[in-house]
Amino acid sequence: MIPSQMNIGVTIRSFRLQRGMSQGDIEKRTGLLRCYLSRVENGHTVPSLDTLSKIAQLSDDELRFLTQIRRYSGSLNDSDRKLVVAMVKKMAMK
Repeated sequence: MIPSQMNIGVTIRSFRLQRGMSQGDIEKRTGLLRCYLSRVENGHTVPSLDTLSKIAQLSDDELRFLTQIRRYSGSLNDSDRKLVVAMVKKMAMK
């Protein structure tokens, strides 16, 4: 179940800060550029499922659903995959 009012960028920032990590720390562990992470956290960029998977590996609880989306996306047909991507984009914009 995906929370209806979840903002992906805010959630990523919250977990990063709870773990005492900087954007630079995430950059080193995932290879995602710090400026890109900033744009995601501030809601200016919608991350891909691959990017969400990389970030989700660094956190627990609420971001676990991102890993599940990644896991199940391979078995989805095109229509369902587009729907999931649209939902992720909508969550990122809130």
